[in-house]
Amino acid sequence: MSGGAEFSIEEREAGGQRLLLSGPYLVSSIGAIDQDLDTLSGEIAEIDLSGVSEIDTVGAWIACRIARTHGSDIVGASERAQRLLKAVDAAGRGEYQEPPGLAWWQPIPAKTGEMVEKAQIGTVGVLDFLGQILIAVWSLLRQPSRFRWTAFVRQIELVGVSALPIIGLMSFLIGIVIAQQGAVQLEQFGAEALTINLVGRITLRELGVLMTAIMVAGRSGSAFAAQIGTMKLTEEVDAMRTIGISPVEALVIPRTLAAVIMMPLLGFYASVMAIIGGAVVGDLLLGIPFWTFLTRIEEVVPTYDLWVGLIKAPVFGLIVALAGCYHGMQVRGNSEEVGLRTTMAVVSAIFAVIVLDAFFAVFFTEVGWG
Repeated sequence: MSGGAEFSIEEREAGGQRLLLSGPYLVSSIGAIDQDLDTLSGEIAEIDLSGVSEIDTVGAWIACRIARTHGSDIVGASERAQRLLKAVDAAGRGEYQEPPGLAWWQPIPAKTGEMVEKAQIGTVGVLDFLGQILIAVWSLLRQPSRFRWTAFVRQIELVGVSALPIIGLMSFLIGIVIAQQGAVQLEQFGAEALTINLVGRITLRELGVLMTAIMVAGRSGSAFAAQIGTMKLTEEVDAMRTIGISPVEALVIPRTLAAVIMMPLLGFYASVMAIIGGAVVGDLLLGIPFWTFLTRIEEVVPTYDLWVGLIKAPVFGLIVALAGCYHGMQVRGNSEEVGLRTTMAVVSAIFAVIVLDAFFAVFFTEVGWG
C-alpha cells in the first residue's frame, strides 16, 4: 500500500480510538482501502487527517461518512481539506423535502394561469418576430440587391411546384366527395342539378383555399420549422450573424414571400381540381355531361366567390410561413425541441387559418359577398 492511501488505528489516552489517515486520499487512490474503512468497528473518537498529503471531494466524503457513522471528530485537517469537509458535510446532511401539494381545487386554476402566461410570452415573441421581419423588409427595400433570388426561386419550387401532385389529388377527391354526398341529400328534394352550385361555390369560396392552406401548413410550414430549427441547433444561424448576414433576410423573407405568392395559385388550382372531381361524379352518377357541368359552373357561381378565395389565400400563406419560421427560430437546447416546435408550427398555423377563415366569412357576408 506504499504510496497510496493508508490508515491505522491507535488507542487514545482519554479513551476510545484514533483513526489516522495518511497518503493521498483521492478518487484514484482510495479504492484499495475503501472496503476496509467500511468494516471498521469499535469506538472511533477522532479521525486525524494530519498525515493526508492530498484530498479531493471523494476523500472528504469518505472521512465525513466515517465521522457520521462512528460519531467521531475530524482533526488535523489542512485549510483546503476543511473547506472540502465543510462543503461535503453540508451536502450530505441535506434532506429531501416533498414539495407542498396543491389543494383539490387548485390544479385547474394553476394550469389555466400557466397557459395564460405562456400565451402572453408567445404573443410578445410573435410581435418581436414581426418587428424583425418589418425591419428586414425595410432594409431590403432600401437595398434590393441584397434580396436572395436563388433562395426565393428554390422556395417557390418547394412550396408550389412540388406540392401540385398531392394538392391536386386531394382536391380532386374532395370534389368527388362533395358532389356525391351533396347529390344524395339533394335527391330527396328532386334538386340533383343544384349539385353544380354546391360544388362550385363551396370549392371556389371556402374549401379550395382552406384545404390548400392546411396542406401547405403540414407540408411546407413543418419543413420551415424543421429546417430553421436544425440550423439553430448546428449554430448555422449564429454563424450567419457572426459574418454579418441577417438570418431573417436569408431564411425567413424568401420562405414567407414564396408562400404568400404561391398560395393564391395553389388555391385556384385546388378549386379547379375539385370542380373537375365534381364533374366526374356528375357525369357518372347524375347524368350531367362533363362539359355541361363545367359550363354551368360559370353560370351559377358568382364572380365574387372566386375573389373571396383569392383574397384569403395570400393571408393564409403569410400565416403558415410565419408560424413555421417563428417556431423554427425558437428552437433551443436539443433535437427533441425541433420535433416539438415543428408540431407547434403546424398546429398553430392550422388553428390561426381556421379562425381567420371564420372572420373572413363574416366580413364578406357583411360587405354583400355572401
